Amino acid sequence: MGVLVKMVGIRIKITALVFISAILLGAGFFFIYPVVSTLKKENPKKTSFMEYREREWEREGKKIKIRQVWTPYSRISPYLVKAVLIAEDDKFWSHEGFDFDALQKAVETDIKQKKFKLGGSTISQQLAKNLYLTPSKNPLRKVKEAIITWRIERTLSKKRILELYLNVAEWGEGIFGIEAASRHYYSKPASDLTPEEAARLASVLPNPRRYKPVGDSKYVGNRSRIIYNIMVKRGIVVTESGEIEGKEKVEKETANEGN
Repeated sequence: MGVLVKMVGIRIKITALVFISAILLGAGFFFIYPVVSTLKKENPKKTSFMEYREREWEREGKKIKIRQVWTPYSRISPYLVKAVLIAEDDKFWSHEGFDFDALQKAVETDIKQKKFKLGGSTISQQLAKNLYLTPSKNPLRKVKEAIITWRIERTLSKKRILELYLNVAEWGEGIFGIEAASRHYYSKPASDLTPEEAARLASVLPNPRRYKPVGDSKYVGNRSRIIYNIMVKRGIVVTESGEIEGKEKVEKETANEGN
C-alpha cells in the first residue's frame, strides 16, 4: 500500500512538472515570436482575431467577409482618437502597456462575481490580442498577452500602437478598423467624423457585435453621452461658433501626444 501511494505521488509530481514546463515553454516562445519589429513599417494584412472570426463564421454557416480599409493616423479624426482613449484607455500616453489600477478593479470584480474575465485591458493589450491571439480568457492566454504587450510597448511608438489598434479593432460583424466602420455607419471617411459620431463609435468597442453606434440603443446613448461630456469638459469639443478653431487645437494636441 505504501509503495502504491509513493508511486501515485511521483506520478502527480511528474504530471505537475510537465504541466508547468509546458506553460513556461509556451510563454517563453512569445518572448521571441512573433517578430513585433516588423510592425514599425509594415501593416498587418490579416490578424489572428480576424482569422478566429472567419473560423467562427464558417462553423455557423455564415457568409461574411472582412471589411477593412487601412488609413494612416493622420487621416483619422482627432475627435475619434480622443473618444476611443477616453472610452478604452484614458492613461494610454502615460502607462507602459498596463493600467494596474484598472486591472486591480477588474480582479476585484472577478472575485465578487466568481468568474475569470480580467477586464481592464489597455489598448496595447487589446492590440496584442487582436494581432496574435484569440478572445479566449484562460490564464495562459493572458500570460502570452502580457508578454507580447511588453514587447510591443518597447518596440513601437505610442502613436504607431494607436494607429495599428484603430485599424484592426472590431467595430461590428465583419467590420474591422475605423475607416471601414466610419464608411459603413456614417458613409464618410474617418477623417470627417464629428465629436458625436466619434463618441458613439467609441461607446460600442466593449461589445461591437452586440451594439451599433447608430440606432436607439439605450446603452450606446448613455455611454456615448458620458464620453461626449468628458470631451466637452476637457475642451476637446468647443461651441459651434468655434468648431473649426477647436478642431485645429485638438489636432495639434493629438499630434504632440503622438511624438
